Amino acid sequence: MANTVKIGMVGVGDISGIYLQNITQCFKEIELVAVCDLVREKAERAREKYNIPKLYDTMYELFADPEIDIVLNLTRPYEHYGVSLEALKAGKHVYSEKPLAASLEEGKELVQLAQEKGLMLGGAPDTFLGAGIQTCRKLIDDGYIGTPIGAAAFMICRGHESWHPDPAFYYQYGGGPMMDMGPYYITALVNLLGGVSSVMGVTKASFPTRTITSQPHCGEVVDVKVPTYVTGILNFESGAVGTIFTTFDVCYPSQARLEIYGTEGTLFVPDPNGFGGPVRLLRQEGGAPMEIPLCFDYAENSRALGLADMAKALQTGRDPRESWKQTYHVLEIMQSFEKSSNSGTAVPITSRYVRGAAMKHNPVHGILD
Repeated sequence: MANTVKIGMVGVGDISGIYLQNITQCFKEIELVAVCDLVREKAERAREKYNIPKLYDTMYELFADPEIDIVLNLTRPYEHYGVSLEALKAGKHVYSEKPLAASLEEGKELVQLAQEKGLMLGGAPDTFLGAGIQTCRKLIDDGYIGTPIGAAAFMICRGHESWHPDPAFYYQYGGGPMMDMGPYYITALVNLLGGVSSVMGVTKASFPTRTITSQPHCGEVVDVKVPTYVTGILNFESGAVGTIFTTFDVCYPSQARLEIYGTEGTLFVPDPNGFGGPVRLLRQEGGAPMEIPLCFDYAENSRALGLADMAKALQTGRDPRESWKQTYHVLEIMQSFEKSSNSGTAVPITSRYVRGAAMKHNPVHGILD
């Protein structure tokens, strides 16, 4: 395809299926030209199913391909740093699955290298670009809840070892509920309310081990090395105050809740792990929340939308909406909850964040301006 940005994908794990589907079927800005995985059979199956031109045995071979513009890093969280680092060293732009890195120090090194080389670096989650969160942003920006004064976010579940085929990494370095699911919630929050100036947190691991009950690792015991019960307070630069709670330790009938509170009303935000709705608004004068029609495109599962946006930014010279300025700010916030818990003090957030451009109102599908 002419005038497309060429993508090389590293990692063919559980999340790769929707990326493969959407890259090859939905977005005209990008073209998947190469794939690589440590388990060659996974890469071979992807290549055959999605007609990918090239398969490489190692990521270094993929990075050396002069045709590739952006490396799509879909490896496990603790591998994000190593893969992104080598891709940047090879002169490639990088779009990574969340989080940017497993630690703030790793993230800082990636950002510095990308800046030195003049390369784009960013990544997931891109759900904030979907119809649900973008509709919420418009409602807030247009004053439908008055001045935002607070927010509350909850991600509550009993962990992944009962259903995920390979859940051990969720309890190791780079894992835990905040690093796994927190990116969706915090990315949504900063897109709706702006940057965060400081946080406070209390964190713990409720259980020292977890027993896997899913196949094929049923019966294996995993040592828990990260906090699995994370509570935090976010002080936004705007003056709004938010709370967030993520856990892998609790039985609960539902999982996601995200609410924005304003002087004139409350906005019930849809699950930030999705792209669509419902969006509900409760005004001060109203008796019950009303569902608001979605006024933007991409309500379906549109993973790779952020990758397409980065490609469009590369083509036009504008800033990508999912750049490191966002992913690094989110990483610093997530890492600071445990830091605050360990120190017993509030932790200032040193990175500054300015919201990127909103999506276009009722865009033509596939056009990212």
